[in-house]
Amino acid sequence: MMDVISAHAEEHNVHKSSWLRAAVMGANDGIISTSSLMLGVAAASASSADILTAGVAGLTAGAMSMAAGEYVSVSSQADLEKADLDRERRELEINPETELQELAMMFEARGAAPETAMQVAIEMTAKDALAAHAREELGITEMTEAQPLQAAVVSACTFAAGAFLPLLMAWLMPREDVYWSVAGITILVLAVLGALGAKAGGANLVKGAGRVTFWGIAAMAVTSAIGLLFGAVV
Repeated sequence: MMDVISAHAEEHNVHKSSWLRAAVMGANDGIISTSSLMLGVAAASASSADILTAGVAGLTAGAMSMAAGEYVSVSSQADLEKADLDRERRELEINPETELQELAMMFEARGAAPETAMQVAIEMTAKDALAAHAREELGITEMTEAQPLQAAVVSACTFAAGAFLPLLMAWLMPREDVYWSVAGITILVLAVLGALGAKAGGANLVKGAGRVTFWGIAAMAVTSAIGLLFGAVV
């Protein structure tokens, strides 16, 4: 039996959700926000030094902001999960029979016969009652549990990595070629990031690349228009 199960082992992607979301968001934000900032400055006829300064400032502030934002956001989620688990733990201590009936009713609602549902509830409660209720009633598992520090570190690092690419291009290219070089590398990298994110999550590659690229182009177009309109560093 174990051989059959091993041979039919399936690979799923849900366990990647906690860090994948932070990584994709960080990298996309890094390259889009930094490129858009630099293109807005470039469109205002600023010097190469001004463009690079804006890019470095955007990278530094953005990475710190992403880390702080992700940590606070995911910490709030973790606090909510902990509060729900503490509440469920108390209910199991005070009303174990009621909680057992509740668990059995959940299995019954999902299609199990009443006798089977109760037997499954009894066995799962005997093994780990809190884990069973957390999974079935609250939707909390080890794979989906909030990880604030992980999200913060991943977001900051991927933001900096994404922001570094347009900075490198602006540093290498002469001033007259900076605008289109930064725009071009940004569009290319966004398409690759979108496809990689979609592949890691098991989604459609073309759709993933297209939606990221579209919003990146939109952001760069808006900031460029602002730079042209005001003729000043934005």
